[in-house]
Amino acid sequence: MTGLELPDRKHHSSWLEAAAEFDGAHRDGSGTDDWPLELLRDPAEFGRFVDWLIADALPDSPRTPGYVPCTYLWIIDRNTVVGSLAIRHVLNDFLLNEGGHIGYSVRPSARRRGHAAAALHEALPIARGLGIDRVLVTCDEDNAGSRATIERNGGIYDDSRNGKRRYWIGV
Repeated sequence: MTGLELPDRKHHSSWLEAAAEFDGAHRDGSGTDDWPLELLRDPAEFGRFVDWLIADALPDSPRTPGYVPCTYLWIIDRNTVVGSLAIRHVLNDFLLNEGGHIGYSVRPSARRRGHAAAALHEALPIARGLGIDRVLVTCDEDNAGSRATIERNGGIYDDSRNGKRRYWIGV
């Protein structure tokens, strides 16, 4: 059964396997922008990465300029990392237009099995607990799978901006 879990060192090898499947492609919701995969192979560096992901939810944690507090979660199926999901606590201009409150990605070998839909469903009450009344979720215009995932979770299409479809979900 698919569920969301806080990042944890115990998933190091599974996380690395999932990350490798993306073959360098961007992984929305992963928090890896400033963390090279080669560095994260080292267990100590991976531990620092996990600690950083968890701390990023705190409003006073240091972060890259332009980034907002974010709760990072891993999508786990039978103790295997199948993806990642991020809940951004507030929207800046970029997130309002393109990124949204919630971003997620599922490793290629685990797609088309409902993992993203289950993860998004589980993330909505967490977003509500963070004080978010309406969640903005976006996807690329040509991403039919993500579009279906968002609509399956109650997403109401608002508009498209810069190649991104924008959906609002009441929580």
